[in-house]
Amino acid sequence: MSLSKDTLQLLDGLKLKGIHTELEAIIEEAEGRKVSYLSFLGSLLESEVQYRKSRRLQRNLNRTHFPDQKREKRVTNYDFSRVNGISKTETTDLQDFGWLYNRQNLLFFGPSGIGKTHLAIALVREAVEAGYTACFERATNLMQILKTCQIQRKAQFRINRIRKADLVIIDEVGYTPIERKEANLFFNLVSELYERSSIIITSNKVFSLWAEMMGDEIMTTAMLDRLLHHAKVFNMNGDSYRLTGKEE
Repeated sequence: MSLSKDTLQLLDGLKLKGIHTELEAIIEEAEGRKVSYLSFLGSLLESEVQYRKSRRLQRNLNRTHFPDQKREKRVTNYDFSRVNGISKTETTDLQDFGWLYNRQNLLFFGPSGIGKTHLAIALVREAVEAGYTACFERATNLMQILKTCQIQRKAQFRINRIRKADLVIIDEVGYTPIERKEANLFFNLVSELYERSSIIITSNKVFSLWAEMMGDEIMTTAMLDRLLHHAKVFNMNGDSYRLTGKEE
């Protein structure tokens, strides 16, 4: 079927790319089923709506900055049998996103290799698919962004995204030392996000070690007060996936 060039140009001019893409198939189906004009119009509009939803989802997923090798992590391929401290039932409860609606935080603590980041990314991906916006940053990258956001446009752009996101993941807190200046900037960011966005933190250090990590007990107490005020805490332990894989 040869579609009118004028029609396609009009669709392009109106930025109706979803209709443009599906128009020929929709016309063929409408002629075959002999649908009403109203049903035909509904099919056109539905194709545009679905196209825009798909584009928005992909755009929001790209803006999360998930690590490329972990973008496809899902709750369904997380092995709960290897880990204590969180159950499949608890995770299922998290998937209704009541905690996110109420601006609660999720804090995952435990040794390296038990899948804290996997679980965090899996939950956030589902949140984005449900319509929320999110940003992912490893703690080391976040500290660099915070230190340079006043002088680098790219860092300023990123920190603005973080401040506006519904959900912020800060991954691997405590894996590398945090300088005093970085700790102050980190505290200020947590204070800004407090009760405005939800925060997910993964860390290999329990709360009792955070004061030493941050270098300031008073500031650390104030930060933890904000993080824990509305939070679900999971103290996880188990065998490292990576080490177990090598043994096997």
